[in-house]
Amino acid sequence: MPAPVLAIVLAAGKGTRMKSDLPKVLVPVAGRPMLRYVIDSLRAAGVSRLVIVVGYRADLVRSELAGEPNLEFADQTEQLGTGHAVMMCRPQLAAHRGPVVIVAGDSPMLQAGSVAALLDEFADRQPACLIGTVRRDDPTGYGRIVRDSGGNFTGIVEEKDATPQQRAIGEINVSTYVFDSQELLAALDQLRADNSQREYYITDCPAILMAAGKQVAALNVLKPVEALSINNPEELAQVEAAMARTLSP
Repeated sequence: MPAPVLAIVLAAGKGTRMKSDLPKVLVPVAGRPMLRYVIDSLRAAGVSRLVIVVGYRADLVRSELAGEPNLEFADQTEQLGTGHAVMMCRPQLAAHRGPVVIVAGDSPMLQAGSVAALLDEFADRQPACLIGTVRRDDPTGYGRIVRDSGGNFTGIVEEKDATPQQRAIGEINVSTYVFDSQELLAALDQLRADNSQREYYITDCPAILMAAGKQVAALNVLKPVEALSINNPEELAQVEAAMARTLSP
């Protein structure tokens, strides 16, 4: 039997630029809270248990999802980065043996087929971490996926740190991961907030695992539309337009 799958959905943000008092993940997209699309895709991909990390106006998110089966919450009372958000799920991770999917709650274009493909690859290769990647004609603003001459993953380089050659890379990181639960816990223990924002970033975990000699791989399986996240009303309009195209006969 395949190992049960746990998913962590990062949903604690305020979404200041959305011009709404709602938690960002509850802003409607085509009439439904954007978080609902993420949850639906994860369930359709075979995820058996979900942990929603809540923060800003957590009561509203809890109320929206009241009665959802196999779903629980973790509280991030301080917004100290994506790695910190996952740290809030330590009790769930400690009790879990198997793959852990981590996704952003503001990515309603996440596709069940892409998550299922990542889980299949993870089951076949059994790495410590598998990163789902996207190729885009315009990768501006995203961390680039760096590979060696043999095509093997060697790291994620954020745009601000990238060389001109690295900035030309079209394969990007969109914060979609599958980790082995216990390897993730070990990496979280080593996360440091050694950056200008004094925050903990989940993007540092693959490098921590690689430094420990663990296998980390990247699979270019996500569709370009899955890179569409929502941070402002303009991006909301783009996602609604993309969703209409996807659903049209």
